[in-house]
Amino acid sequence: MLSTADFPSGTPLHHFFAWNARAWFPDRRYRLMRRPETLPPPVARALMEARGNPDEAAHAAVFAAFEAMQPAQARQRILVIRLSAFGDFVQALGPFAAIRRHHAADQLVLLTTRPYAEFAKALGLFDEIIVDERPTALALGGWWELRRRLRRRRFDRVYDLQTSRRSGRYAALLRPSLPEWSGIAWRCSHPHANRERDAQHTLDKQAEQLLMAGIYPTPLPLLPPVDRPVPPALAGRTIVLLVPGSSPLRPEKRWPAERFGAVAREVSGRGYVPVIVGSASETPLATTIREICSEAVDLTGQTDLTSLAVLARQAKLTIGNDTGVCHLAAAAGAPVVVLFSRASDPDRCAPRGRLVRVLRRPGLTALSEARVIEEIAAILGSTAALDGITCNDEPRRERV
Repeated sequence: MLSTADFPSGTPLHHFFAWNARAWFPDRRYRLMRRPETLPPPVARALMEARGNPDEAAHAAVFAAFEAMQPAQARQRILVIRLSAFGDFVQALGPFAAIRRHHAADQLVLLTTRPYAEFAKALGLFDEIIVDERPTALALGGWWELRRRLRRRRFDRVYDLQTSRRSGRYAALLRPSLPEWSGIAWRCSHPHANRERDAQHTLDKQAEQLLMAGIYPTPLPLLPPVDRPVPPALAGRTIVLLVPGSSPLRPEKRWPAERFGAVAREVSGRGYVPVIVGSASETPLATTIREICSEAVDLTGQTDLTSLAVLARQAKLTIGNDTGVCHLAAAAGAPVVVLFSRASDPDRCAPRGRLVRVLRRPGLTALSEARVIEEIAAILGSTAALDGITCNDEPRRERV
């Protein structure tokens, strides 16, 4: 009889067995895996190859073998849930692509919120976008309408990438006829069976969730081509994006605007055009930066997600706080220098991409403009070294 100890620590099957060993309602696949002699030969062989094997692909093969046992079906109706926020939505681009690849012949529907609907449509991955108006707890009419919209489509499977209390309530809306469900909803068919999932990086968490649902591998987030021109004033110019804002509720995540001004001045002196992006509420930050570097271009409050994607693709470099635009820039393949304070943990949420540098201080006021400029100079001064660099799983980090 197999147990957790048969699989190396940190591997998907180790997580899967440990989770199920303590679950009130163990996964049906776990009950079968414990006695390999009762499994169909393809599944048993895959399981034995994964035993003692640290290779993630061997573990993925076990879950894929279980999926292959299912009878062939006509075109399925598949729902993906990813509601917000901006950075989280961008980090779901890799899972979106993996799900689309796995369900190439199926109807793929995304449930998301209004700010991301047009951007999601432009990705070209989904057959339909459903806008979730996020009814409040007492808005019974809104909940009833959402229930009606979801139930009438008769989804065969749901991939819940939000994995929140709200998306768990959406599973409740579909009971008692809950479709196959990948996520953490109570008694779902394909749970992300990892008791340490909250400590995982978002990308690792989503990739392992999909692996346990039979989808592997999951690529890093990658922006598809965007059919929109850059602003005329920036056409043909080499730009560096500055992202001085972040959530207004988390001011401790913001590096001082005056230091972004010093960075803008340095960038401009090197022949690049500093371009400041952010929401309209962050225009005062841009004003401070332009008082120090008048050559900087202020686009705060003037960009939607698609135009940000265009700018991120054109940028030679992006420098910013821990916010969604830095994830977008990493997904565009541009170098990124992202600044972290103790308010968030890069091990759980740092961008990953072609070239990402993380600079972290307990308080961002302790991070000097000289240190950031040093990192910028190293990147801009060695752009030839970027040739041949592919997506890497781990950004380089500096912590003090």
